[in-house]
Amino acid sequence: MKNFYKNGLSGLVATDNQIENCWIAIENPTADDRNFLLNELQIPEAFYNDIEDIDERPRIEEENRWQLIILRIPYKNNDSKLPFTTVPLGIIFKEDIFVSVCFHSTEMIGDFVAYTQRKNILIKNHFDLVLKLLLSSSIWFLKYLKQINQRIKLAEDNLERSIKNEELQALLQLEKCLVFFITSIKGNDVLFHRIKNIKSERTHFDPDLLEDVDIELKQAQEMSNIYSNILTGMMDAYASVISNNLNVIMKRLTSVSIILMIPTLIASLYGMNVPNALENNPNGLWIVILFSGVFSVIGAVLFKKKNLF
Repeated sequence: MKNFYKNGLSGLVATDNQIENCWIAIENPTADDRNFLLNELQIPEAFYNDIEDIDERPRIEEENRWQLIILRIPYKNNDSKLPFTTVPLGIIFKEDIFVSVCFHSTEMIGDFVAYTQRKNILIKNHFDLVLKLLLSSSIWFLKYLKQINQRIKLAEDNLERSIKNEELQALLQLEKCLVFFITSIKGNDVLFHRIKNIKSERTHFDPDLLEDVDIELKQAQEMSNIYSNILTGMMDAYASVISNNLNVIMKRLTSVSIILMIPTLIASLYGMNVPNALENNPNGLWIVILFSGVFSVIGAVLFKKKNLF
């Protein structure tokens, strides 16, 4: 699905058709969209294929005067095993043509257009839009990081009540999300510095915008690292708790086994077919039971004093 946006009186506004210097935003491209890009706009097919690759890393390159910029943006999906991940957003432009392509429907594009309207933000040139999209992606990283932090707290509360495999698996899934975020933000940061150092465009960059992008990227990177370290420490702590609980249970089971072995040993000795001084005693059975009980109680008291029971 493709949408066309142009500068309006107060931010970006949608337009029905392609006009000069408009932004063509394509999400979940169909066969018609692919035909439009490759045949009508004549963008290099290699660019389109690179954007389609879910694992494509952030970078900038040029071919036949076409500029390709790929950045990673956060994506929230319905997969319970990986609720948050990142996907490539490809930006292709030349002269008066500017196209963004993403093979997933994200919240970022629509929110960015609405934000320009709320703040009366106009797009000056192609690289200005690239930097603003990079800034928007950093903000969305921070938004999703807050949601991940809330899920971590919820899983922690559940673990405090009962340590279950499901809660530990939830923490592991969130840790995978943070790994994707950290890797993508680092890639975007490298891409940002490459764009900032383009000699031909350096004089046209808005210094305030560059500073904002740099600050948001660093903040997103620091927050993702902090949450990842907290989550790693939490999982290590709960792994130690589980191991300690297992040791306690094994210690108690061993103590019970030893205590139960005492009457078994006594009964085995007096159950042999040999003279044992009680074979003719009518109260022999009760004497054996009494001795077994006494020695078992003594053993239990000793284990209790040693904190083994």
